[in-house]
Amino acid sequence: MANLVNLEAVSKSYGVRPLLDGVSLGVAAGQRIGVVGLNGGGKTTLLEVLSGLAEPDSGRVSQVRDLRMAVVTQRTELPEDSTVGDVVLERYGAEHEWAADARVRSIVDGLGITAIGLDTPTANLSGGERRRVSLAAALTGELDLVVLDEPTNHLDVEGVRWLADHLLARRIAVVVVTHDRWFLDTVATLTWEVANGRVEQYEGGYADWIFARAERARLAATAEEKRQNLARKELAWLRRGPQARSSKPRYRIEAAEALIADVPPPRDSVELQAFAKRRLGKTVLELEDTTYAVGERTLLDHVTWRIGPGDRIGLVGVNGSGKTSLLKLLGGDVEGSTGRRVEGKTVALAHLRQELDDLPGDLRVLQAIEQVAGRVVFGKQEMTASQLGEKLGFPQARQWTPVGDLSGGERRRLQLCRLLMAEPNVLLLDEPTNDLDIDTLQQLEDLLDGWPGTMVVVSHDRYLVERVCDTIVALFGDGRITHLPGGIEEYLNRRAAVQPVTGPAPSAEKVSAKKSAADLRAAQKELGRLERKLDQLHAKEEKLHASLLEAATDPAKLMELNAELKGVQGEIEDVEGRWLETSELLE
Repeated sequence: MANLVNLEAVSKSYGVRPLLDGVSLGVAAGQRIGVVGLNGGGKTTLLEVLSGLAEPDSGRVSQVRDLRMAVVTQRTELPEDSTVGDVVLERYGAEHEWAADARVRSIVDGLGITAIGLDTPTANLSGGERRRVSLAAALTGELDLVVLDEPTNHLDVEGVRWLADHLLARRIAVVVVTHDRWFLDTVATLTWEVANGRVEQYEGGYADWIFARAERARLAATAEEKRQNLARKELAWLRRGPQARSSKPRYRIEAAEALIADVPPPRDSVELQAFAKRRLGKTVLELEDTTYAVGERTLLDHVTWRIGPGDRIGLVGVNGSGKTSLLKLLGGDVEGSTGRRVEGKTVALAHLRQELDDLPGDLRVLQAIEQVAGRVVFGKQEMTASQLGEKLGFPQARQWTPVGDLSGGERRRLQLCRLLMAEPNVLLLDEPTNDLDIDTLQQLEDLLDGWPGTMVVVSHDRYLVERVCDTIVALFGDGRITHLPGGIEEYLNRRAAVQPVTGPAPSAEKVSAKKSAADLRAAQKELGRLERKLDQLHAKEEKLHASLLEAATDPAKLMELNAELKGVQGEIEDVEGRWLETSELLE
């Protein structure tokens, strides 16, 4: 079957910098592609060229005839003289038409459109609400392909999971730029990495992409030691998690485990907590018998909550449940109508708010960081202001940019740098991942892994919360703070129990796909046979590589061995394909 969209030798530049340089690729029916790369590296440009929103400087973009495609970019434009219902449900003439469609009801509920209000004028919407309305309007149509640029940015954890489940159930082709690694790993069957004008393709989602990067770094053994170590650490985290995080054959999983054999756990929680106690003492932050309301809605009702030294807490809840308000209460920015807030005498608190604090616009980036301090210590790690800036997305050349010239995302990263340079021992982080690319997220997590203090994190990025926090608490709208021993999965299950998400019933195709016990036994046997075959082929491949080295001075022998090696590698590729097909049957 022909691809839905093809790019042939496409190039695109802005100014003198080529963002796409001779790129050729295609999107097949049903393919789900995650697009990753550094901020400013060309991800959005690739989406705009692929979807026809921007013309390439050279090369050709072609689409199949009558392609049904929807595109949701970060530049949201809605008709100002319309309502939310006009935009989302424009394909339907009357309410009973869309209400009878289970898929449309699921979209309206799952993306929080009902909470916004169908009669709300689009002119009154916030930026996040406008993005959700645009996304809902796109998904209500009959589609072959949907192209999405950061669709999870304004969704809570529950909304992110709903979107992932929806895209999987639709079985349409998806091309999505996202920095949400859980979403990427759940949805993507192929990953495109945009870097230096090229697009590298990797089978699988985030876990498989990280494996490929770590393996590539190991084989290269170049001067990029810093990046190699981060990739190995990230891979170690992934491999210690659920096995489902990797779709690679067993021999590759074993290779990954060998690659990370000497990588310690991301952090030593016991050591960090002991260090935090020495810095903070017994009392850190406490809310005693606190009641707090916004308008007529009570967010906290006579709540007592004690946060101790070294606690690493993730705070989850639907949009509007009061997470930001709770951080403001903890930070002392607002007061409850009852009770009191207690702060330990040795607490040095830093609060990363969603709003941008005032930054010194007359300074350059490095000067603005050094204005706070010249050096900073994170546990056992010491670094200069320049090194911290580089970790959080400011390469040395960019560190001399005037603060006034920074984008919104860069200003937020600078705000985070300045907070960390003050060496706080209590961190309140409200959506710290906004506007961070995956490489910068890894650097931030690496810093937080070794950070010996108390931390409360609000984030829709499930991956980050599970990675850096030891405890999860939730706001369910009942006026209490609920501890969740089962983490975010428990939160989602409890939310689903009280508010089941509507959606299409399982198709007959899914029901018929269930395999009998005999089929499963046969597939398991075939899987074992294929794995033994792969082991034999890889042993043969290694011998041929050794023979090639020995025959370095014999051109005729080299050609013979090289031909034999290509044959073996082709056979390996074929067996790998059959292994993946068989493993999917077992799933």
